Amino acid sequence: MFRKILIANRGEIAVRVARGCRELGVRSVAVFSDPDAAAPHVRAADEAYRLGGETAAASYLRSDALIEIARSSGAEAVHPGYGFLAENADFAEQCAAAGLVFIGPPPTAMRALGSKTAARRTMQAAGVPVVPGTVEPVPTEEEAETAAREIGFPIALKAVSGGGGKGMRVVHDPAELPSAFRQASREAHAAFGDPAMYLERLVVEPRHVEVQILADQHGNVVHLGERECSIQRRHQKLVEESPSPAVGDDLRARMGEVACRAASTVGYTNAGTCEFLLDREGNFYFLEVNARLQVEHPVTELVTGLDLVHQQLHVAAGESLGFGQADVQQRGHAIECRVSAEDPHNRFFPSTGSVRAVDEPGGPGVRVDGALESGQEISLHYDPLLSKLIVWAEDRPRAIARMRRALGEYLVLGVHTTIPFHRWLMDHPAFQAGDLDTSFVERHWANVGDGAVEEEMAEEAAIAAVLVAHSRRGAQMGVVAAPTYASSQWAQFARRAALRVP
Repeated sequence: MFRKILIANRGEIAVRVARGCRELGVRSVAVFSDPDAAAPHVRAADEAYRLGGETAAASYLRSDALIEIARSSGAEAVHPGYGFLAENADFAEQCAAAGLVFIGPPPTAMRALGSKTAARRTMQAAGVPVVPGTVEPVPTEEEAETAAREIGFPIALKAVSGGGGKGMRVVHDPAELPSAFRQASREAHAAFGDPAMYLERLVVEPRHVEVQILADQHGNVVHLGERECSIQRRHQKLVEESPSPAVGDDLRARMGEVACRAASTVGYTNAGTCEFLLDREGNFYFLEVNARLQVEHPVTELVTGLDLVHQQLHVAAGESLGFGQADVQQRGHAIECRVSAEDPHNRFFPSTGSVRAVDEPGGPGVRVDGALESGQEISLHYDPLLSKLIVWAEDRPRAIARMRRALGEYLVLGVHTTIPFHRWLMDHPAFQAGDLDTSFVERHWANVGDGAVEEEMAEEAAIAAVLVAHSRRGAQMGVVAAPTYASSQWAQFARRAALRVP
């Protein structure tokens, strides 16, 4: 096992990896931009070094600075987390050239999967089902029109080097294709430096289901079951759960076998996720492989009892998995809600400002993976994800009930968050029935609320927050500021006001 690793990331995932390292007796090294100098992930690690800069480009995307810090600190390996440089094959090669172990798949596998068209060709050759479409980039509008006629409308235009919904357009009418192609291509070039596009037949109202895999350097590959990720907006996941309410034992085994085959085909090692579209007839189609640890990995950990960060480190250190597919057992049901600094009543517009108060939920079966604290400044420099609220229970109905309770206890004042959306979702009959698809949010949430926040409610929330903070400060100084019951009532009122519920 490694003695020391550098965590090339920030926020909740950096805290998560640092905790995993400490449990294995591995020292961790944090890096930070200037705005993150006092951030929780800095304190979570054993050592921390300044990258400088404010934006991601000037800090966490500086591969040369990251490698220099890793070498000078005596780190033996680099954990990239997710986002930033996590799926950058060049960075993985730079780590290897510097004598550092990259805790992730080999660069060859990352390159084979990084291009969506190359990945589709590879998966087709391996017998993995893919959505009908082009397997080569389509360079012009005219060629896109020809391909679309052969595939059949509706079609989806997608960026060859894309992800996260950027450079993607859905086209139902052939007359709309030329302008959609130009818009998607420009967006792809701006986001990824590559304007190349490809076409797929649109799978109508599919579920988004993904399979977690683990592969060591000795040829062992296993899957850890599936996650339901259909609750999305603009192709960005909001809620994940495991197991999927649409997947039974037979389908799980078939999807798992395909995911393991896909990983073996490209020589994949470490943790990864094979993503599929699942239609209402039970047919599933390969989307892509995410060559990293996923944001939603905690739900898999809770239902399997396996620590994925621990497994990543063991595999990267050259150890074998030590268990086979028959040893993987799922128990109960887990749900994760992403708590982001976004206003769900205003088209999920990013929310910035200073966090005035944070009160996280707890109790049986509740886990919070976060790096959020009072006084923290939320800016537009980084991803708006603040924390992840995860619950486990014996079955799905009880997991939903537990999540509803935990969301009611979660207080964040100072910035808008997605908590109100999650509370609404847990109460929605279609969600409770497991009747999900990737257009669920677009179809059901659009008519909820008008986005207006009554000034009186906002003022009451601020007053309540001040009173709660004053009461706590008095208690720390040995001063009884108010009866416990009154303080508790104010805290409850603050939550109700902040979450916009009666």
